[in-house]
Amino acid sequence: MATTTSAVTGRRLAARLALGTAAWVGLYALNEVLWDVIFAQWLGLDLDDRTVGAFHFFFYDVAKIFLLLAGMIFAIGLLRTTLRPERIRAFLESKPLWAALLLAAIFGAATPFCSCSSIPLFIGFVGAGIPLAVTLTFLIASPLVNEVAVVLLADTFGLANTIAYIAAGLTAAVVIGAVLSRFDLDRWVEPFVFNSPVGRLGVDGAKPTLRERVDAAKEETADIFGRVWKWVILGVGIGAGIHGWVPTDFFAEHAGPDNPFAVVLATFAGAPLYANAAGVIPIAEALWDKGMALGTVFSFMMATVALSLPEFILLKQVLKPRLLVIFFGSVSLAIMVIGFAFNMFV
Repeated sequence: MATTTSAVTGRRLAARLALGTAAWVGLYALNEVLWDVIFAQWLGLDLDDRTVGAFHFFFYDVAKIFLLLAGMIFAIGLLRTTLRPERIRAFLESKPLWAALLLAAIFGAATPFCSCSSIPLFIGFVGAGIPLAVTLTFLIASPLVNEVAVVLLADTFGLANTIAYIAAGLTAAVVIGAVLSRFDLDRWVEPFVFNSPVGRLGVDGAKPTLRERVDAAKEETADIFGRVWKWVILGVGIGAGIHGWVPTDFFAEHAGPDNPFAVVLATFAGAPLYANAAGVIPIAEALWDKGMALGTVFSFMMATVALSLPEFILLKQVLKPRLLVIFFGSVSLAIMVIGFAFNMFV
């Protein structure tokens, strides 16, 4: 009788999970459309106005990252209760390092997330026992290369330049991951990422029930969400404040082909900004049309999508200062090298 009752309870819980998943997918798909309707139709505001666009961007992006934080951390936590970190480590250890890094880069390229939106997955992967160098490779590749960027880049800069951009982005992610793998990085990660409720589940060898797995995943999601939600608002708020503010005339004048330090200037100028590939490519096209060298344009694009002040603020809650500096420094250096290479050979 007890077994029958347990089975019924398990089916009900599974049904609730299915409904919750469907609701999450619906909310995520509805998010951008909803804010368009609220601002443009209900409030009658012009989305092309810089101030209106900043507020629209803020509400849309905060909602998106909150949904990703809640959904992805819960889903990965639930998965981790079935697939133990030891198994993940064993799987990766059986593969050559380059293969694990390449898989991480390809998976990053397949996920259509901006730099901030990739962080929930990054946290989940680290907590699941995936080596930090591999997860950092994912974090670099995810905003740099995705299907949206590929389509828009090919239409704007041509197929050959797009293939070269993709190869450069994936290579940078893999090379940085390979270099970082030589160091003991775990000591530079905040302890709460490893000491999670999901990680403590089943340590006595007993197989957890579905209820225990769900409860542990919920506790972990609430714990991580509670730590970072205010920093999401702060980071996206700063990003929204500068969203759309890109003085193309200034860049075209001071980062033109005659300036040998144009790539460095474009990288440092793009880093504080915050946009995804779809948002920055039209700006890059305008800079290219005004005579900026292709490598300088690509450096600006890569810095804008892969390095941002909001991302720094969010990662600061997960990574200790030394690793944070190493991560942003190595990515910045790689972006500059790519820019100089394109300017020299393309």
